[in-house]
Amino acid sequence: MAALNKKTIDDINVKGKRVLCRCDFNVPLKNGEITDDNRIVAALPTIKKLIADGGKVILCSHLGKIKTEEDKPSKTLAPVAKRLSELLGKEVKFAADPEVVGPNARAAVAAMKDGDVVLLENTRYRKEETKNGDEFSKDLASLADVFVNDAFGTAHRAHCSNVGVTKYIKGPHVVGYLMEKEIKFLGQAVENPVRPFVAILGGAKVADKLNVISNLLEKCDTLIIGGGMAYTFEKAKGYEIGTSLVDDTKIDYCKEMMEKADKLGKRLLLPVDAVITDHFPDPIDDPEIKTEVVDIDKIPADKMGMDIGPKTRELYAKAVADAKTVVWNGPMGVFENPVLSAGTRAVAQALADSDATTIIGGGDSAAAANQMGFHDKITHISTGGGASLEFLEGKELPGVAAADDKD
Repeated sequence: MAALNKKTIDDINVKGKRVLCRCDFNVPLKNGEITDDNRIVAALPTIKKLIADGGKVILCSHLGKIKTEEDKPSKTLAPVAKRLSELLGKEVKFAADPEVVGPNARAAVAAMKDGDVVLLENTRYRKEETKNGDEFSKDLASLADVFVNDAFGTAHRAHCSNVGVTKYIKGPHVVGYLMEKEIKFLGQAVENPVRPFVAILGGAKVADKLNVISNLLEKCDTLIIGGGMAYTFEKAKGYEIGTSLVDDTKIDYCKEMMEKADKLGKRLLLPVDAVITDHFPDPIDDPEIKTEVVDIDKIPADKMGMDIGPKTRELYAKAVADAKTVVWNGPMGVFENPVLSAGTRAVAQALADSDATTIIGGGDSAAAANQMGFHDKITHISTGGGASLEFLEGKELPGVAAADDKD
């Protein structure tokens, strides 16, 4: 897998050079204040290295989605510049420009000394960003001599600021420390895992993970299925699943995957019991929701599965305990509700207790592990939900492919 062999910031000399560094500063904001700065903190090692090596560090990122002009003021990166200045202990000059690369940005970059840091405005202020338009790619490239991509969260998209610029910056084009770590852990897990290799997939829909299920069955020794997607598998086995979430168009696919597991000699573990309710909690975190536990083939016609039951938790924890590599993507139930979070918590606990290399593939499972306080007991938590899923599918990620290969 070529993705495992990319040049990094340790392979280049940036002294005196203008370095455009694509970060992932897509942080949550409330009334202009950052409510979670994890993504900013995750970018610091790369930024500090570029500063220490005497580069002129020009940072760029997107923030949220911009559909109309009215969205722009609430999606400015100004609060990120402020927070970065605090974390780095030095001024990060914010180049406020409606065109992202305009007079302010050009003046700020022209005035830079070695080790200075400038942050450009939200790349999505330019409509062409998500369409990988040449004009914006050229504008960004005109500011820099070197390109560093440290935004794994957008690596599955070909945008101006992570792929387009590489056509116009003469080079080198390398990955930062965060990107390197993502490629190393996810790539190694899928391409060359220490065995036994256990993969755990959850979340609501089978459709979201079609190719991931198929690809991981070929790579792993045991595939564990939980969350809403499990009920389509249970229905494919002929069980009554009541009003549980189901994708009737994927029943045959689930049968095929169970046959594929048999043929390849892989274990495919499905829930053996479930926590059920008579309706979906509204609000989602309603602590008063009434639950009961039933065997998976005993779900009443008017009830829905909301979490894996205690027997399933034990079964899944045992499979994890015997593993040497574990990849987990997707919660086991409606983890946002304290009454329905035990299955997701049990899986997180099993990963935390394991001696294996444990990797969480971003998204809701990463949010759950962080909320439940397990984040420091997991080997690696991916910063990119969509990107990590596509990596697990075996797809080439444009943002990774655009970096130079090591010689």
